[in-house]
Amino acid sequence: MIRILIADDHNIVRQGLKLILENNHDMKVVASCANGIEARDWLHKNDCDVALVDIAMPGINGIDLLMRLRKDYPKLPVLIISAYPEDQYAVRLIKAGAAGYLNKECAPDEVVTAVRNVLDGKRHISHAVVEMLANELSLPDGRLPHESLSNREHQIFLLLASAKTVAEIADILKLSVKTVSTYRTRILDKMKLQNNAELMRYAISKNLM
Repeated sequence: MIRILIADDHNIVRQGLKLILENNHDMKVVASCANGIEARDWLHKNDCDVALVDIAMPGINGIDLLMRLRKDYPKLPVLIISAYPEDQYAVRLIKAGAAGYLNKECAPDEVVTAVRNVLDGKRHISHAVVEMLANELSLPDGRLPHESLSNREHQIFLLLASAKTVAEIADILKLSVKTVSTYRTRILDKMKLQNNAELMRYAISKNLM
């Protein structure tokens, strides 16, 4: 039996994934967690074969949860499932150790295929992500400004570019306003931009929004 943990803050998504997965006789959802903290705490006392994790969750988000799981449970395959387009997060998360990346608009059969692939030790990566990885490998030493950002900086960069305020981002990520402000300053400095308006124009020009 393939034991699966799902971490997503939307109950309807968790229930939908559960129905899709358990429609296969050899799959069982053993944990349905509303956030990263619940998933982390469950794994402290239990185990599973595959973790299916959303990016945007309260408490510990999917990016942070991936980092913790890679450290604490290096053999556990982590599949990221997200509403964000692949070109925003997929390559970063694959490089950070995710076993695969699924967009929430994918077909139900692809979710099942992805679980089986990562359980067999394979990566589940769409053709689009394969091309992005190949393009990144062929890039010269010079990188685009946003490619120099850390995962957390990149996350905050996208939120700023979507017109979220520092206070709103602090609430979403459960960080202090001061911490988010520090990240904002660092992001602007790394990308050599002056303000949020320039961040937004940059993100649009690179098709990141």
